[in-house]
Amino acid sequence: MTTMSHPEISLAFSPDSDDAFMFWPLLNGKIESGGIRFSHRRADTAALNRDAEVRGADVIALSIAHYPAVSEQYMLLPHGASVGRGYGPVVVAREAVELASLRGKVIAIPGKQTTAFAVLRLLLSDFIPREVSISPYSRMFDAVRTGEVDAALVIHEGRLTYEREGMKKVVDIGAKWSELTGGLPLPLGGNAIARDLGAEMIARVSDLCRKSIAWGLAHRDEVIDALLSAETRGDLPLDRATLDRYLAMYANADTLEMADDSKRAVTELFTRMRACGALKREVVITYAP
Repeated sequence: MTTMSHPEISLAFSPDSDDAFMFWPLLNGKIESGGIRFSHRRADTAALNRDAEVRGADVIALSIAHYPAVSEQYMLLPHGASVGRGYGPVVVAREAVELASLRGKVIAIPGKQTTAFAVLRLLLSDFIPREVSISPYSRMFDAVRTGEVDAALVIHEGRLTYEREGMKKVVDIGAKWSELTGGLPLPLGGNAIARDLGAEMIARVSDLCRKSIAWGLAHRDEVIDALLSAETRGDLPLDRATLDRYLAMYANADTLEMADDSKRAVTELFTRMRACGALKREVVITYAP
């Protein structure tokens, strides 16, 4: 329980490498915390989105598309975002086909609250979504290989390793989003902080999270070494080159501070979700300090 005299802040984030990267310095004593203690747990994206609905942690990583559902409980942090600039999650299949050919077909998705699913619905409204866990890592690819699904919407490190799994790219939805919006980046995920912590604690925790990201970027090789040695996803073919490439995409200057175009893209995403009926009400987006 958090008190001002002995504060403890709970963190919840995914097993993927960019989340681990941004919190590693904070959780490993690289940042002076000013007496605030941090506990943490990790869960896949779909589970985190569900947990956010019941205020599952003080700071929680979630899909940007899911923020409207929890905006009364959480503010968005202006750092910690996963942003794709002309790239993003990838729809893959056993053969290279046109996206339009998947109308009416079954596509594995990582969760109905994910930004990836929201954007795919903007690009292809008529398909059958089937939620498939991204843990273990191989589950999505196995679903395609066995014919359980016709294609899969791949997120996290899988968007870099699908070719190793024998998959062909159908479409990069981040590239299509950029075309659709006149060049806006795709804000995929972000960190949210509970409003009931109060203004002073929100500001303190936000500052520490920002410093953690900055420390990681300034000591990138050290953090990469630590992440590789601590990786527990045994079926994920994650070598140093792949991890380096992945972090260059999703743990970078956009992670340290959301740029103005990223914030405009969040608004644009919600506007388009409302227009297609995926979002039922307007959302007031509140960013923490």
